[in-house]
Amino acid sequence: MAANNATAVPQAYYTSAAVPDWLNKGDNAWQMISATLVGLQTIPGLVILYGSIVKKKWAVNSAFMALYAFAAVVLCWVAWAYKMSFGDRLLPFWGRAVPPWAELPHQSGQQLCPPPSTASKNGAVETAMVAPYYPMASMVWFQCVFAAITVVLVAGSVLGRMNIKAWMMFVPMWVTFSYTVGAFSLWGGGFLFHWGVMDYSGGYVIHLSSGIAGITAAYWVGPRSKVDRERFPPNNVVLMLAGGGCGWGGRGSTAATVSANIDSSMAVLNTNICAATTLSRVDVARCHLLQQTLRHWCRSRDDHCLVCITPGLVQGWAALIMGILSGSVPWFTMMILHKKWWLLQAIDDTLGVFHTHAVAGFLGGTLTGLFAEPVLCSLFLPVTNSRGAVYGGVGGVQFVKQVVGGGFVIGWNVVVTSIICVLIRFVVPLRMPEEELLIGDDAVHGEEAYALWGDGEKYDSTKHGGASDDPTPPHKASSGATQVREGLVSISNMVVHKSKEIQDPRCTKGRVGEIVPWVPSKLRGVERARALGYHQTLRVE
Repeated sequence: MAANNATAVPQAYYTSAAVPDWLNKGDNAWQMISATLVGLQTIPGLVILYGSIVKKKWAVNSAFMALYAFAAVVLCWVAWAYKMSFGDRLLPFWGRAVPPWAELPHQSGQQLCPPPSTASKNGAVETAMVAPYYPMASMVWFQCVFAAITVVLVAGSVLGRMNIKAWMMFVPMWVTFSYTVGAFSLWGGGFLFHWGVMDYSGGYVIHLSSGIAGITAAYWVGPRSKVDRERFPPNNVVLMLAGGGCGWGGRGSTAATVSANIDSSMAVLNTNICAATTLSRVDVARCHLLQQTLRHWCRSRDDHCLVCITPGLVQGWAALIMGILSGSVPWFTMMILHKKWWLLQAIDDTLGVFHTHAVAGFLGGTLTGLFAEPVLCSLFLPVTNSRGAVYGGVGGVQFVKQVVGGGFVIGWNVVVTSIICVLIRFVVPLRMPEEELLIGDDAVHGEEAYALWGDGEKYDSTKHGGASDDPTPPHKASSGATQVREGLVSISNMVVHKSKEIQDPRCTKGRVGEIVPWVPSKLRGVERARALGYHQTLRVE
């Protein structure tokens, strides 16, 4: 009896129609949880970040661009893009698209990863095909959220001026003709995958491609308005930090590959080591020495370190080095090189996606060619005996492979993104008209992020009343927030309530019944406010 009990299979491991014998519940749960965490980086992570890091008049537009991109990519992915990225080979760099209804019967079956490499001299299979212990449906969704966040990152380069109709056309075209190529080439069994180029979690497929595509699209769309380029403060710093925090919290889950194994554990740990190194040591010191603003620190350092580590199959000590370099090299290109190179100055990359993702992603890929640990490589790569240059042997070849792989991703995205933008330009303008650039969300979407008037937008009198040639709002009591300052009660929209002559640091001197210009406290002067396009006024009562 005791022997029978010892050999009995626990009920949790019984098989059924819903739990076939090849399904590992732990691997499947890890894959689905990881997919959910990566998705949370975008929804709500980047939606919150984009909606708060921009000027108030672009909060709704920026958040909606991210939200739309996520939804559109999901539809494209399940319809055709997944098989173009992870299906049968059509070209050395592209998979074969199949109708979605042809794949529905297979999504409950076991997932099969890219075919093995046959590069050995005797023609034998070098590495066996990987058959993870979860269904295709888990893999489809996991890779879908990667594709979605890539497109949303591209949006960061064109916030504050791209025509929303052009963006709605751009998203499906870019996913189809650009993202799928990088994904198949490096992950799905394409020529870079079989050659042994390392990209564990998307340093090239996601970050390098989004950074290059972003700056290329920004070139074709054109710059923001002069007023916005001169002053573009975040409308909510706290939410900006929250959105950035979602990015860090979900980034560790990108370590999921085909199972909850040693590779995944090392990747989760090293991702957070690299991020913590950059944020807690390099950048804290830099903020004290150079007095950088919190906005710049948040939007760039968090991305630099997390992007740089994504390609890597490295040990903890290498993650520390990559963290230090990821906080320095992209900063140098953004703060120094950008100001000296005319080409970068000519392109208006709104959130610096080129520096935070393209530069950091390429840096991470090349550093992986130096520090990739042989044992970890053997757990992930189809090419045996792969290693970083510091480990000797054939490691120097790996560094060259990483550079060539990055060059292919850069070249493809520059060409394809340019073609897509030119084609869209024949249908709709890529850039918003000047009137919409002055007004912002109210003109584009008929909505405003906050029930407050301010931060440089022009009043749309055609929607809210008043003379059509009067740029100032009608003078009515405000329902906005009330601020008490040195005995003066001021409504943030329109009206200053005071029964005698006033002198507010934000206003010119005025008496009861007069309309006086309202100046944000940071601008120090009515003339400068008018030069920057501030048309607001206050009525003294």
